[in-house]
Amino acid sequence: MRAAVCVGPGGPEVLKFRELPIPAVRAGWSLVRVHGAGLNRSELRTRQGHSPNVRFPRVLGIECVGIVAASTDPTLPEGTTVAAVMGEMGREFDGGYAEYALLPNSLLMPVTTTLPWDVLAALPETYLTAQGSLDALGVVPGGRGRLLIRGGTSSVGMAAASIASGYGIETAATTRRQDKIDALTAAGVDHVLLDTGESLTARVQAVWPEGPDYVLDLVGTSTVVNSLHLVRRGGTVCVSGSLSGWLIPDFEPIAMIPSGTKLTAFHSDDFKGSAGTTVLQRVIDQVEAGVYRPNIDRVFGLDDIVAAHRHMENNRAAGKVVVLP
Repeated sequence: MRAAVCVGPGGPEVLKFRELPIPAVRAGWSLVRVHGAGLNRSELRTRQGHSPNVRFPRVLGIECVGIVAASTDPTLPEGTTVAAVMGEMGREFDGGYAEYALLPNSLLMPVTTTLPWDVLAALPETYLTAQGSLDALGVVPGGRGRLLIRGGTSSVGMAAASIASGYGIETAATTRRQDKIDALTAAGVDHVLLDTGESLTARVQAVWPEGPDYVLDLVGTSTVVNSLHLVRRGGTVCVSGSLSGWLIPDFEPIAMIPSGTKLTAFHSDDFKGSAGTTVLQRVIDQVEAGVYRPNIDRVFGLDDIVAAHRHMENNRAAGKVVVLP
């Protein structure tokens, strides 16, 4: 089978296009013929050498969609359309950057869909994270409230905007690039805020003088303290992204979290396997109905994986980058 193998830590050039044996099925694992894989920034960091548990060479890819080719689970017969996310895919064992992936049965999410593979591949990790983040914030369909999304043109940011728009929630989103404003508007964002590196406070207050009720912070560690002061007093900030790294230096909760304001987080591992199946099917149904608008930035072939990683690493994407084997 064809696969993109990360042969060691480094730049995009360490991803090598190789022919590998199709994995042999073993108890508790099933073989999936991969028809699409969404790219994620966590794979970029793994490739750079920032995932200490990863041993190279490794086929990266924390998510994929495809068809069960050989099953060891009677509830997942051959021919079943499935998605899989997280659970150490592409880290402890080979992931979605290949024509076939041997995956634990516990990770497989059977779904029913008529969506083309590129659209389906853009949904699992992105929309499960967006949905879980909105749930953690307390954003509900038909509810009231104002949502600010920081890192709005990330794939999760655009998915969250799409879901929130479907809920009828008023949204604002930040971007650092003028040329990405139209993409956010198309995703359903009501107010696009250009983040020039200067204080964002005045821009947010010009839209919402009292501040948003919710902030979904996908930039992460470099902006979360500021987000806690942007949200209205008593509002909620959810950190679900790590575009700026993993740790908040010198974080002092009592000094940095305004009284009554809430800080929470969401990790997509919470929706892996059976825990995410119903949620993902609901997302798929909403996409098929035209309620959610998936935002695919570009589709690459597996043999163009180096170019795909460069595209992602240079922050050129507005939405999801997808690879089709």
